[in-house]
Amino acid sequence: MKFISTRGHVESQGFIDTVLMGLADDGGLMIPAEIPVISPATLKEWSKLSYKELFLQIFSHYTNEEIPLEDLKEMVNKSYANFRDSEVTPVKKINDSLYILELFHGPTFAFKDVALQFMGEFYSYVSTKQGKIIHILGATSGDTGAAAIQGIRGKEGIRICILHPHEKVSKVQELQMTTVDDENVLNLSVKGNFDDCQKIIKELFADLDFKSKHHLRAINSINFVRILAQTVYYFYAYFQIEQGEKAKKVNFSVPSGNFGNIFSGFLAKKMGLPINKLIIATNENNILERFVRTGEYKPGDFKSTHSPSMDIQVASNFERYLYYFLGQDAEKVSEYMKKFQEEGQIVISPEDLVRVKSDFEAYGANNKECLELIRKYQADYDYLLDPHTACGIAAYEQYNGEDEICISFATAHPAKFDEAIAQCDIKQEFPTEIEKLFSMSQHQTVIDHNKEEIVSQLETFYEK
Repeated sequence: MKFISTRGHVESQGFIDTVLMGLADDGGLMIPAEIPVISPATLKEWSKLSYKELFLQIFSHYTNEEIPLEDLKEMVNKSYANFRDSEVTPVKKINDSLYILELFHGPTFAFKDVALQFMGEFYSYVSTKQGKIIHILGATSGDTGAAAIQGIRGKEGIRICILHPHEKVSKVQELQMTTVDDENVLNLSVKGNFDDCQKIIKELFADLDFKSKHHLRAINSINFVRILAQTVYYFYAYFQIEQGEKAKKVNFSVPSGNFGNIFSGFLAKKMGLPINKLIIATNENNILERFVRTGEYKPGDFKSTHSPSMDIQVASNFERYLYYFLGQDAEKVSEYMKKFQEEGQIVISPEDLVRVKSDFEAYGANNKECLELIRKYQADYDYLLDPHTACGIAAYEQYNGEDEICISFATAHPAKFDEAIAQCDIKQEFPTEIEKLFSMSQHQTVIDHNKEEIVSQLETFYEK
């Protein structure tokens, strides 16, 4: 298996070099040169595997045996040892048409833990094997930062800096990042929104001299291993649904901001998992919904919502989908992305929009609808949704057919977003791990949205 860039100007890479590269050196995103297709017979065999066993089977199609199986197995075991559920990502039945995939049983109570605990182990492994210091740099809308820091903190040979938008994440998200006082962690709270943070990260990774000098590595979903690790729970969840004699079609409803989580489902489907509909759930920052409905990919006015992890206007992983949508034509992808950079939009024809609609449905829930669904599902099913999960439920209610089953993602524990839960007149009990955060001191540097100032902070951090 070789990996290539969506823009076609990077030599093909092996698995380890692909992960270490993160953002491709030509500004594109790394993808497999060919997607392996899993036969129905093999899928049937996989359906009996545990989560960890399934992880190893899926990764075996991508790693080129660059990592010995026993080493990979040890990384996987360490990655999921501190998850609070032995299934890692358990599936809960809500009613005959709805199942919820709980992705919040990791150390920071969010779906990002599933991939990022493994990435922490992977980077530590590579740093030890190569004898090199690794500097991880990332931006977060809330959950990525906490999960990445948890996966990296205290590990030798690795430093991590995370940019998050100042006062635009939930209090618990902020505390999970900023109460960490390890020497290898730097939190920069940027006066701006997530898109501002993400833009600077991409610019720094595109500066190949800066990237090489400081051994920069990516933790965001621009890194393909994030996408691949998330693909595992699509397979796992699908296999947990017990079908009767007359099997129903299975949909997935996925809260989406940066397009990484839903693209993992797109990859799983191309690998042969018989997914019916991939439903993109967004909030009022609904660039993805507008693209699926109208064919226009254009940022709108930024809005702060009850689901801040999806308060994103420019979705990094959209480029990966664009590559397949354009027939794997890297030159066309480069043209489209250049046009987007210059004109701020991508518009496709009505004929091409038909193809998009064959890949995805999309629905954006507003703040009022989100809170109403939290109240409804607590009252009707005694199940407390976090606001991002509520967006997924809204999309399920909009698009799930009568003879279909939907697996909707619970991307975070509701305790991480008590600001929204409290508005529903629901008093929840915090897990102990979250409750104790409120008595801990914080460690962060608040800075202006200024690339030069961020670079200065990084230079000082790297010289320690």
